[in-house]
Amino acid sequence: MINTPEALFKGNILIVDDQLDNLRVLSTILTEEGYQVRKALNGSMALIACKTLPPDVILLDINMPDINGYEVCERLKADPDTRNIPVIFISVLDDVVDKVKGIKIGGADYITKPFQFEEVVVRVQNQLIIKRLSVELEETKYKLQEEIAKRNQAEASLKEANLKLRNLVWSDT
Repeated sequence: MINTPEALFKGNILIVDDQLDNLRVLSTILTEEGYQVRKALNGSMALIACKTLPPDVILLDINMPDINGYEVCERLKADPDTRNIPVIFISVLDDVVDKVKGIKIGGADYITKPFQFEEVVVRVQNQLIIKRLSVELEETKYKLQEEIAKRNQAEASLKEANLKLRNLVWSDT
């Protein structure tokens, strides 16, 4: 295996947290795992970053000063350009109500702080796999639709040819 930066690149992750320590720790973990990592200190910066260059996955804190993570997620999911980006909430809020709210508004997953490094990595990997499979499914669906259209066209042409043949046969008798 070649260890070039391209070979190690696994995905583009946006980390959104107003706590610099959390940004540093998560960034270090994910960078060492081969991910390209971008950081945003607040919800407004995150929304701009997503419009500029959509990430593959977003790790999103909930409690932030300007726009909280729930609202950021709602805005992302309302925008056709960003609605398919998986959002993993990372928060100190560990009540079931908070977790359910995060998932209901469009979050793909929820990790409570303090987080375990391995858990973060595995959950990011899972979201990237789900996203990749979803893209492959859409591509397969498109190809099948094209194939169905071609077959329908071929069937119509065949029926037309059969009708012409019948008319020739019947007109000769």
